Amino acid sequence: MKKFFKLFGALLVLFILFIVGYYLINNEKLPEGKKGKEADALAIKMFNAINHEAFENTEVLKWSFRNKHFYTWNKQENIVHISWDQYKVTLHTNNIDNSEVYIDGKISDNKEILKKAEDFFNNDSFWLIAPYKIFDSGTERSIVKHNEKDALLITYTSGGTTPGDSYLWILDENYKPTSFKMWTSIIPIGGISATWSDLKLTKSGIQLPTKHKLSLFGMEINMGNVKAENIKADEFAHKILKSIKNKAYKKTRFIEWSFGGKRHFKWHKEKHIVDVSWDTIRVNLYPDNVKKSTVFFNNKKQEKANSTIVKKAWDIFNNDSFWLVAPHKLFDYGTIRSIKKVDDKDALLVKYTSGGTTPGDSYLWIVDEKNIPKSYKMYVPSMKMNGVSATWEDWITTESGTLLPTNHTFGKNRTLSMGEVKGYN
Repeated sequence: MKKFFKLFGALLVLFILFIVGYYLINNEKLPEGKKGKEADALAIKMFNAINHEAFENTEVLKWSFRNKHFYTWNKQENIVHISWDQYKVTLHTNNIDNSEVYIDGKISDNKEILKKAEDFFNNDSFWLIAPYKIFDSGTERSIVKHNEKDALLITYTSGGTTPGDSYLWILDENYKPTSFKMWTSIIPIGGISATWSDLKLTKSGIQLPTKHKLSLFGMEINMGNVKAENIKADEFAHKILKSIKNKAYKKTRFIEWSFGGKRHFKWHKEKHIVDVSWDTIRVNLYPDNVKKSTVFFNNKKQEKANSTIVKKAWDIFNNDSFWLVAPHKLFDYGTIRSIKKVDDKDALLVKYTSGGTTPGDSYLWIVDEKNIPKSYKMYVPSMKMNGVSATWEDWITTESGTLLPTNHTFGKNRTLSMGEVKGYN
C-alpha cells in the first residue's frame, strides 16, 4: 500500500510539474493595444471583408457544438431553439421571461435549465459568429502588432456570460480573420489560439466555420452541419417568379427588344447567342465564349473581330438585358436574397456577389399586390448609386407566355423604352 501511495504521489508531483511547466511556457500576457480611429478603421475593414451586411440580413442559422448542443436560431425574431440530452429550450434572447423549457417533452419552469441554455447559447454562438460581434455594445477595439502586422484586439467590457474576455484577431491580407488568441476567465492560460478556417459558404452569403483547432493540447471543436439561410426571402422571390411566369421564361427560345431606341437585340436564349447592333455596328455575340464572336461594320463582316468592340457589346448586353429580364434572375448564381421593409411592406433585396459587369450591386424590388415588380431601388457602388429608383412598367405577356416590361421611368420623369418587346419559341 505504501508503494502505491509513493507511486501515486510521484505521479501527482510530475503532473503538477507538467501543468506548471506548460503554463510557464505557453501563458502569454494580454497585449496592450492602441485604441481610437485607427483601430475602428481596421475593424470596419474586417467587418466589410466578412460581409456583415449579409449576416445582419440572415434569417436562420443552424449548427451544433461538439455534437452535444443543437441549435436553430431565428435571428430576426430573436428566438433560439436549443436541445441537448433530454432538454429542449425555446430561448427568447430579448425577453428571457418568454422562454420555454421542456424536459422529456414536458414543459417545465426549471430556471436552472433556462440559465444553462442561455450560457450554452452565449458560448456556442460565439464560436460560430464571433467576428460579427466586434461592434457589439460594450466592446473595445485596439490595434496590436502581431508578427509585424496589424491585428485587432477586442475586449468585451460587458454583456454575454463572461464580460472582461479579450480576443486578438489575426487577419489575412484581405482583412479576413484566420485565427484568434484568447484571454478568458474560463481558460487560465492566456493567449491560447484557435483557428477561424474550414469555412463554409452558406445560402445567406456568409462564411461560417465548421470546426476550430485549438493550441491547447490539440483540442478540436466541431460545429456540425452549419447552415445560414433566408427562407422567407426565398419564398418571397418564388412568389415573384410565379407572378411573372418564370417557367415560361425559362422555356422561351428567342427574345427581341431595343434599349432607348439606340441599341437593338435579338437573343437566341436557348443557345445563348445575341445579335447586338448600334450605329453601323453589329456583333454576333457569344457571351460565354467571346472569342467566337464576329463583328460587322455596315453589314460587312470583319476578318478579325475587334476585341474592344466585342467587349463593348458584352457590356451593353449585360446592362440592357438586365433592364428587361432582371426579375427573372433572382436565383442566378452568386445572388443573395433578403427581406427589407418599405412603407411597412415586404420588399426583396437582391445582391449580386459575382457575374455580370459590376458584381457587388444590389437591387431592392418593390412589388404590387400581385407580386409583380413595379419599381426597384439601385445600389451600384461603381456608379455611386445609393438607392436610385426606377419603375418597371407596362408589362406584357409575350407569345411564349412570360411577362416582360416595355418601359421604365426614373429621375425627373425620364423614360426608358424597351421598344417592341418579343418573346417566342
